[in-house]
Order: sequence, then C-alpha cells, then structure tokens
Amino acid sequence: MMRVPANRYVVFLLIACVGFAADLSSKSAVFLDLGYHDGKGFPLKRGEHKVFDHPPRLEGQSRPYLDKWVKFRLYTSFNEGALWGIGQGWTALFATLSVLACIGVLVWLFVFGAAQSRWLTVSLAFIMAGALGNLWDRMAFHGCENAKGELIYGVRDFLFFSFGGWNYPIFNLADAFLVTGAIMLIVQSIFWADVQESKKTETKQSEEKNSEPKNLQGNPATETSPR
Repeated sequence: MMRVPANRYVVFLLIACVGFAADLSSKSAVFLDLGYHDGKGFPLKRGEHKVFDHPPRLEGQSRPYLDKWVKFRLYTSFNEGALWGIGQGWTALFATLSVLACIGVLVWLFVFGAAQSRWLTVSLAFIMAGALGNLWDRMAFHGCENAKGELIYGVRDFLFFSFGGWNYPIFNLADAFLVTGAIMLIVQSIFWADVQESKKTETKQSEEKNSEPKNLQGNPATETSPR
C-alpha cells in the first residue's frame, strides 16, 4: 500500500460526499414538488407544487425555463438502464457494476497510490459521487412506487434539455458528475503521457550531460611536466 498525502483523503471525501448529497437532495426536491408519472402520462404520485412553476393538471414537469433554440425544463422520469437510457431493464447488473466501480476507485486511489495525483483524486471523487447517487436509486432507497405499489428500481432523472428539434436524454446531477470525472480522466490520459515523455527526455539529457568527461585542463594532478 503506497502512502498518499493526508489532504487527498480530505479532498476526496469532501467532493464525493457533497456531490452525493447534492444529487440526492435535488432528486428528492424535484420529485416531491412535481410528482411523477408512469411514463405514459398517468400520475403515480401528485406533487406538492410549492416550489417549481408547472403547467396546470400536468404532473411530473415544470414550465420551460429556457424556450428558445435551447429549451430546458424539469421533467421527472425513471431510468432502469445506464447513462442516457442504455440497457433498459438491467438494473441489477448496473447496480453490481456501480458497487464494483466504487471499490475499484478506492483501491486505485488509496492502495495503489493514484491519490498522489491531485487531478486523479478530484476526477475519481466526482465518479464516486455519481456512482453512489445512482446506486442509491437503483437499490430503490428513494421509496418511489409504481401503480401496483411496488418499489421502482430505477434512477430518478429530471434535467431535460432540447437543442433545436433534438431532445437530449433526461439526466440528473449524478450523471453530470460521472461525465465530468470521465472527461477529466480522458484529459489526464492524453496530456499525462506527454508530460511523462518530456520528463524522460529531460532526465536522459541530464544524465548524458553528467556522464561527459570533465575538462582536465588546469588540473595539477594531470598536467604533463615540462621536459
């Protein structure tokens, strides 16, 4: 187990815990106020409608906050797949992968010493926050139920953007944290190789310079005596 700076634990826990709390609180606030439906317009739970402006007699959505070429509103839905709705119905598989991802992040950072890098610590903290937020929902700890009174094992999404005529898949803060962490890892993998190569080149040049024979001129021990 490699030693890492103590402040890396603080940075990781702070980002992961704050991100996790922000994700859960935002989901709870939106779903409580707007309610949610079964995906076909039938309301499963009516909202309190005390915070967000909403169209009359419509559950699970707010009025548009942006209504130009870029449109944005809140729209509650459940995703039983992965990011962007991939793999619908594979909730158990994605829950298992989320658990493995969380374990892998901790081992990589604090056992193999990746936390020595501040950049990796921050990026993996974002991934941990996102993974925990969506895992919470996949385990149905949110308590939301379908029309039969059964728990919904799905991730709560509510951020709905559309660009022109194209609707971006509805997502949540956990998804945003996961994407942020993934982008940071990609950036690190691209530029870290260049930095390492530059360091190797500098080290090689330094070693070659140090291995050059010293100028013996003026050294009394090696000067030739006059004949």
